[in-house]
Amino acid sequence: MRLHHLLLAVLFLVLSAGSGFTQGISNPLSCRLNRGICVPIRCPGNLRQIGTCFTPSVKCCRWR
Repeated sequence: MRLHHLLLAVLFLVLSAGSGFTQGISNPLSCRLNRGICVPIRCPGNLRQIGTCFTPSVKCCRWR
């Protein structure tokens, strides 16, 4: 019976990982709410990428 509970927990973990918990920032509003800025091409040296804004070429960057 414990094995069933373990398998059920693993199933929920696998399904929840694909449902949006692992996705990054993907629009300008959520970028701003996460204290980021939209930058074309790539993030400058003192910023790190936390997602994308409009398209994959426009990056959402935040201070390190």
